[in-house]
Amino acid sequence: MATLELRNVNKTYGSGLPDTLKDIQLSIKDGEFLILVGPSGCGKSTLMNCIAGLEQITGGAILIDQQDVSGMSPKDRDIAMVFQSYALYPTMSVRENIEFGLKIRKLPQAAIDEEVARVAKLLQIEHLLARKPAQLSGGQQQRVAMGRALARRPKIYLFDEPLSNLDAKLRVEMRTEMKLMHQRLKTTTVYVTHDQIEAMTLGDKVAVMKDGIIQQFGTPQQIYNNPANQFVASFIGSPPMNFIPARLAKQDGRLLALLDSGQARCELPLGLAADELEGREIILGIRPEQIALGNGEGNGLPGIRAEVQVTEPTGPDLLVFVTLNQTKVCCRLAPDVTCQVGDNLNLQFDPARVLLFDADSGERLHLASSAAAVKDNVAHFKGR
Repeated sequence: MATLELRNVNKTYGSGLPDTLKDIQLSIKDGEFLILVGPSGCGKSTLMNCIAGLEQITGGAILIDQQDVSGMSPKDRDIAMVFQSYALYPTMSVRENIEFGLKIRKLPQAAIDEEVARVAKLLQIEHLLARKPAQLSGGQQQRVAMGRALARRPKIYLFDEPLSNLDAKLRVEMRTEMKLMHQRLKTTTVYVTHDQIEAMTLGDKVAVMKDGIIQQFGTPQQIYNNPANQFVASFIGSPPMNFIPARLAKQDGRLLALLDSGQARCELPLGLAADELEGREIILGIRPEQIALGNGEGNGLPGIRAEVQVTEPTGPDLLVFVTLNQTKVCCRLAPDVTCQVGDNLNLQFDPARVLLFDADSGERLHLASSAAAVKDNVAHFKGR
């Protein structure tokens, strides 16, 4: 096991070309599971290859256990990598694929046999050891590729979208197995994916990337609850966060966001009183599960009446789409809610959970507000 630190890592493929990686700074502790997540072309696989030594960085430093390995060859970094394509040797059996790296290191055959037995039991592939890769399913091939990496007992494991070639059901199963495996081995791991569900469920730490830049680095909960900008907020979460264009107004020294469903209007108190924000166009962000169905009991939360445009039952949830400020908004309701297209629903919002983003830059607006201030603001406008 090992610590991993990236200090101002840059990567470019030639003079005059834009940087593929720009001042990447990351640090993970011994045994942590780091997820690199982002859309295709964001630089996450390039960063993975730089950590492995398959690509040379053009600036900065990569440290493993506080040792600078930036100039080392891949074989000297003590890293094992599992590729998206698995990269198994087709003419070798499963046993031979797992043994290959151990034989290159000239380990005694008894030690090799012991290690193969260990990883085969760990991954439940004992019955597959005599088969060739062509005789295996996608999930079985993925386990063999993992077994080949596990047999080396390296300092760091690197996984480059290892589940992307699997069907949806098997991907969920393998995701659980990978988490259990990491809990048992406690080996430092870096995992590349474009699947935000994998990012949320697998990682101790998550780095969200876009255009070669880390947009935010933190725990899954930090990134989900406090996204740094609109891109992060939109990328993490399923269904994604709603983004509603709104204008800020000021009444009684307090700030409001105005919502309009076409049938009704709602003044959403924000607990803020900054003069320079009055009249400003912003983006109001709220997650689908944070929109509640009004129960008529007068709980004090602001609400609005809106017409149901589309319903999508998913089993555990009912997704209902309405229009606010001429924007489609998704509401995640309980599965037993009964409603049809054309029905009117009373929807309620908790202003303390609403996020604000700059309409031009998409950056988060961290305004001087607190949950208590928002609660006071709601009570003030309720009592007018």
